[in-house]
Amino acid sequence: MAAAAARFEEKSQGKYSAICITMVVILLGLPLWWKTTETYRASLPYTQMNELDILLLDISVPVEVVFARGTLTAEQQKKLLPQTQFSQKMNQLDGKTGFKYRYEKTYRAATGIEQDALMGENVEVAVVTLSRVYESLVGSVVLYVVPADSQLLPQEVTVYIGKHRAAFLRSPVTRSHSVQDVLQDIDANVEEILQTMSFTDDMLVAALSSRVPSGMFGTDTFTDSMTAFKSSLGYEITFSLLNPDPKSHDVCWDIERAVNNYVQPFLDKLSFIANFSVDSQILYYAVLGVTPRFDKASSSFSLNADSLPHVINPVEAKLGSSVASSYPVLNFLLYVPEYSHSPLYIRDSSGSPVESNAFHSSRWGGIMIYNMDHQQLNKTLLPVSAKVDMARVMEVFLSQLRLLLGIQKVQPPPESLIQSPGNMIVTDWETDRLLWVRTVENIATATNTLTSLAQLLDEIGNIVINDNIASEVYNAMASVQQSLGELEAGRLLPAFQASKEAITSSERAFFDPSLLHLLYFPDDQKFAIYIPLFLPMCVPIVLSLLKTAKDLNWKRKMD
Repeated sequence: MAAAAARFEEKSQGKYSAICITMVVILLGLPLWWKTTETYRASLPYTQMNELDILLLDISVPVEVVFARGTLTAEQQKKLLPQTQFSQKMNQLDGKTGFKYRYEKTYRAATGIEQDALMGENVEVAVVTLSRVYESLVGSVVLYVVPADSQLLPQEVTVYIGKHRAAFLRSPVTRSHSVQDVLQDIDANVEEILQTMSFTDDMLVAALSSRVPSGMFGTDTFTDSMTAFKSSLGYEITFSLLNPDPKSHDVCWDIERAVNNYVQPFLDKLSFIANFSVDSQILYYAVLGVTPRFDKASSSFSLNADSLPHVINPVEAKLGSSVASSYPVLNFLLYVPEYSHSPLYIRDSSGSPVESNAFHSSRWGGIMIYNMDHQQLNKTLLPVSAKVDMARVMEVFLSQLRLLLGIQKVQPPPESLIQSPGNMIVTDWETDRLLWVRTVENIATATNTLTSLAQLLDEIGNIVINDNIASEVYNAMASVQQSLGELEAGRLLPAFQASKEAITSSERAFFDPSLLHLLYFPDDQKFAIYIPLFLPMCVPIVLSLLKTAKDLNWKRKMD
């Protein structure tokens, strides 16, 4: 009897032990294992991020229309001034992307200082005077309406666009015009001027091209956009002198002085848009890689337009940057032809020589061919020492640099004249046009990045989302919303600064290295790792529980 009691007690203890171990595993072991092996995912605003997939920009352009004395009758002035009018346009690109913009036009009379400037006979003097008196808002336009018989504008000119943010219009208003007719006549001219000094629909469509399916629009819409580099926080500019025949040419170029005199003032003007770094180099025995054709009629060599694309790759292989950077590089090459191929000219599709003897490649840079004095080469012992005319070279490179950075050529209205920027290199309204495009492009890129990140994190649930990524995402979201709000309010510069912050934070979050830690560690691999660890422990526990359940079932039947 004692032995039987001992065996019963031993079985009971085994059952209780199995049950206790099972309870410990279920209540303590499994939660602890689940907690220690779970993927940390900081909270993100997924709803707001997915809402960015639909982007409808609302842009406001502040416009002041200032009437000089003698342009309006007393009755017209009483009914019209001061007054604010809105004209709105909308362009829906597809179901998810579009933009609308409005010109917020304020009509007022010229102040005393403005009137004194407008009564002169030199419009360039008036431009300088008015720019010193009033500091216009970035992105805004001021239109001064002067009398039809004003001596301020040349006789054949109806519209004069200054190098700042002011334009001058010879008044189309007559005394018989009603206020409604006055508004219609003025507004027709205002919109033509704004198409030159501000943005156009094509510019905004090109800036939003990353959100629009390719092939939706014709190639003409994106011609200028494909030439310019995409928006970036910085650019590297490299000037290279290629001397393939140093035995014949001893070329001297004062690139440092040329950059300081011509390029740096232009870059200083755009310094708030991006960071620029400039370097230079001289490459010897670097050839174009394309054999030019000899033209007997002109006793010269030529490169045809269809052969120019084949020049880039052989030359690019020899180029390099002295600074390791992720910024795009703009290459400007000055090529001095070798003695056996001199002089060398670029010819267009019609066979005529290109005046600048240069060409540029979209989103890469430009090449200029610089011929030495051919007569001097024949009469002088080699190598010939020659000094490059840097003023002529930089004039070509600056025009190419403007195109590559997105400062597009404009088509002025009929009977209009555009003031040369002079020492400014680039006018204020040209800078504003670039800012409009860059701001919209930054917003489009940032929203694309955020929506792609939301889709990625939603599809792959075991990617770690640390607090740093969450902070960048929230910052990017706030910056996008701020930029959209500033655009709607017509404040271009704050909108651009916010868009730069948005694209910076969104790309930091998307390309954070921590997102790759568990990217290729799916759930089936997790179970494959842990099953060999837990299976040896779970088998005896499960068998004990089955035996206990069997004994309880047998005991229930016996009772």
